[in-house]
Amino acid sequence: MRTDELAAEFEAHRPRLIRVAYAILGSRAEAEDVVADCWLRLTEADSRDPVRDVLGWATVAVSRAAIDVLRSARVRREAYVGPWLPEPEVQLLAGETHPSSSVVDPADRVTLDDSVRYALLVVLEQLSPAERTAWVLHDLFAMPFDEVARTVGRSPAAVRALASRARRHVAAGTPRVDVDAETHDRVVGAFMAAAVGGDLAALVALLDPQAVLTSDGGGVVNAARRPVLGPDRVARFMIGVCRKAANDVYVPATVNGRLGLVGLGGPVGEIATDDLDDATAQTTAAGRRRVVMSFTVDDGLIARVDIVMAPAKLGA
Repeated sequence: MRTDELAAEFEAHRPRLIRVAYAILGSRAEAEDVVADCWLRLTEADSRDPVRDVLGWATVAVSRAAIDVLRSARVRREAYVGPWLPEPEVQLLAGETHPSSSVVDPADRVTLDDSVRYALLVVLEQLSPAERTAWVLHDLFAMPFDEVARTVGRSPAAVRALASRARRHVAAGTPRVDVDAETHDRVVGAFMAAAVGGDLAALVALLDPQAVLTSDGGGVVNAARRPVLGPDRVARFMIGVCRKAANDVYVPATVNGRLGLVGLGGPVGEIATDDLDDATAQTTAAGRRRVVMSFTVDDGLIARVDIVMAPAKLGA
């Protein structure tokens, strides 16, 4: 039956389609909605004229829909309280299970490395919707420029220019050296041990001179309204987090394919800092996912710490 065949092929391509939409939107929930809507439009189109290249057709449809959603989202984000961070992809590591949390064995982490890295998503937020889409489709998913042009409604020459500008932004905003997972894990482990131990000097030594920490509370959970800049301030912020969140449990997790942390709220879980005027405490129910931390390691040092606290972005 044609519908069954179409459904089977679409399901086989769904993970890739979701990654395309997620890279453009920075939101897993919105990406899944876009892909689900694409299936409905695919069946309608196929009923009129059989779709021979399901992946090609669906990639174009998903990308166009994602661009529309992104343009609308940009308007909403202008009124966002504090910095807007992308929604992280999170999986707890085996041995650190918790109800309603997905779990991945450390041996399987390599399969997650093709997901969109968190630092990349943060940089992509600085691009226009057209630049972001051109770069994602061509540089990340290897779509020819002619097809990208058809997707975004520009000429191939214009799309090449968009991708080139985006490439410069990505190069400037992402790590200079793509560190291996072992190095990343070692640096992050040392960083968190120093934070928990309140060792300011050790923390500063592990931070890049241009280190930045960003926290996103979504206007629901109060967080720093501006990025925290510089090794000393970032180190003090992290010590404050660990000191004030003594009732929370932090467990290792992969955050967009690299080691990060998930904070599960204790009976009176708190997160706050002493060195920012607009930092406040937040209590949660015991055991609820309350915070996700992503770390970007560049040349053996922590270059970025991104802390997501907005409930809508924390998943299960």
